Amino acid sequence: MQISNHQEIDRYYKALVEKNSQFIGVFYVGVKTTNIFCISTCRARKPKKENVVFYTSAKELLQNGFRPCKVCKPTEHAYEPPEEVMQAIRLVNEQPGEKISDYQLREKGISPENIRRWFKKHHGMTFQAYQRMIRINMAFQELKKGKNVTETAFESGYESLSGFGHTFKNLFGSSPEKSKNKSLIYMTRITTVLGPMFVCATQKGICLLEFTDRRMLETEFKDLQKRLNAIILAGENEHIKQLKSELKAYFEGTLKQFTVALHSPGTAFQQSVWTILQEIPYGETRSYQAQAEMLNNANAVRAVASANGLNRVAIVIPCHRVIGKDGNLTGYGGGLERKKWLLDHERKNAVTITP
Repeated sequence: MQISNHQEIDRYYKALVEKNSQFIGVFYVGVKTTNIFCISTCRARKPKKENVVFYTSAKELLQNGFRPCKVCKPTEHAYEPPEEVMQAIRLVNEQPGEKISDYQLREKGISPENIRRWFKKHHGMTFQAYQRMIRINMAFQELKKGKNVTETAFESGYESLSGFGHTFKNLFGSSPEKSKNKSLIYMTRITTVLGPMFVCATQKGICLLEFTDRRMLETEFKDLQKRLNAIILAGENEHIKQLKSELKAYFEGTLKQFTVALHSPGTAFQQSVWTILQEIPYGETRSYQAQAEMLNNANAVRAVASANGLNRVAIVIPCHRVIGKDGNLTGYGGGLERKKWLLDHERKNAVTITP
């Protein structure tokens, strides 16, 4: 659908100029002077407002003769890793105990410089740091099984015990021997039509799902590690694989009920609020007041709102379905534009999805 409301056009153009990631997937912008269309975060030079049109889907722009921008690639998943990055990641996964050097990358036709830039931009770490996390991840699991430190260090690709111990302590905050009682939280980055998200999971289930641009995300990571006496490392388990599959179906409009296991620590009150959130039907909304009344505590509106805000598992625990008593959209960690998109998406598909 083409956007014709002038206030929306002004807001979307402002988001385009600011490269606001919270609008990824919310709108697509076509440039009439070039017949090219982009997403909100495109790095290309910004056109004048009178030269652009905004649509809610890429398909409509293609039907109207616009071509996808070669810079932001709007028809692909936002921030999808390029093929050479995927190839480098596959090399690490196939040889987790070995350090992949620049020479080995070049042998495979991969530019080490491109890989470093991509990891620094999208993960906030170097490719070598990513490899170290994978090796330490593997080592930690071996130590948990009872294997001794020396054997684990050399099998994980480290040439000295001191180097292994130093890296291990930097990540875990204690020596290998003293860290055996810690749990492991797997973390990976996924792409969605609304932008990239981080997902974390323990052996019990998903403990975090957040957009990567959410404020206070680092605080959430630290709080999780403290509450669960755990360390977050790159990787995935069966819960993350299941969530990826279910999220794909959700965004395609073919799934309305998530079944993936959750492990979201909190107080008894917070747990009760999050449980009620999951009882809000797909395609519907509730007010904070209605939530409080469902808890048989009509005066707990502020406490309910606070608990909603502390939910770490976006979409699956659907805090986006909570609105103000007057029907207006209220705060959402992923941004109000994403909240509106999610609600519109569910309303549109609620009538076509069978339970």
